[in-house]
Amino acid sequence: MRKVTFQIVVIVSLAAVAIARQAGPVAFEVASVKPNKSGQRAGNLRGEPGGRINATNMPLQQLVTFAFQVPPYLLAGAPPWIADERFDIVAKLEGNPPPPAPGSGPGPMNLAMQNLLADRFKLKFHRETREADMYALVMARQGGSPGPGLIPSKQDCSPQGVEARRASPPPGVFCGMQMGPGRIGLGGFPLSTFVNGLAAQVGRFVVDRTGLTGNWDFELKFIPEQPIGLPPGAELPPPDPNAASVFTALQEQLGLRLQATRGPVEFFVINSIERPIAD
Repeated sequence: MRKVTFQIVVIVSLAAVAIARQAGPVAFEVASVKPNKSGQRAGNLRGEPGGRINATNMPLQQLVTFAFQVPPYLLAGAPPWIADERFDIVAKLEGNPPPPAPGSGPGPMNLAMQNLLADRFKLKFHRETREADMYALVMARQGGSPGPGLIPSKQDCSPQGVEARRASPPPGVFCGMQMGPGRIGLGGFPLSTFVNGLAAQVGRFVVDRTGLTGNWDFELKFIPEQPIGLPPGAELPPPDPNAASVFTALQEQLGLRLQATRGPVEFFVINSIERPIAD
């Protein structure tokens, strides 16, 4: 029986920081844009050697969030069709620019996709700060002590330390963050990095108000709210009977909790966007 892979895993590693340089062109040399009418649910967006990017059956909404590095819950003003209509894009940058360092902002692929969206989809937008619902990540235990799974990191995540351990990294998450359905791992990073991944799970902006400083190691396991990228006909694996919701897992494993609140949040507001002419 053919194995169906549907999980999306995001890996951020400081191993890339030592060599990443945000340089190079910000427009694709060549780009093909075509609507995808296959009716399939699964899509794929990947960078390839030689400065190439290949998007297959991707909703336009996800191309916008990729280009501008903004999560879907911070999009506003978008017409409904950008979440439903899908496109195939094959494009190439000059040279082979490296990925950006984590936290350093959009890289060449993101910037080139921004230009493609403006040119081919006539995207116009602005950013606007609004009062919105959000979560504050706070300590859950009396006295403010971390939970059993939240461990102060002893990893040396300096460029020199990463280079020295690259050949034989320690167990767990090595100097970075890993995300997948039902799992977030952190190694040698501050909690300010974690809240960005956590926001993607709960669909709201999350601000760190734990008061915890320094870098941390942990692996948070929980039941994902919904499957990600599940192809038609594929079945979900049985849920872990010992797993809990992300809200409960935070308290039990890390000694943290999400507190509902409101505050100023910057939204990415789409003023106008059009369907492209296929080529």
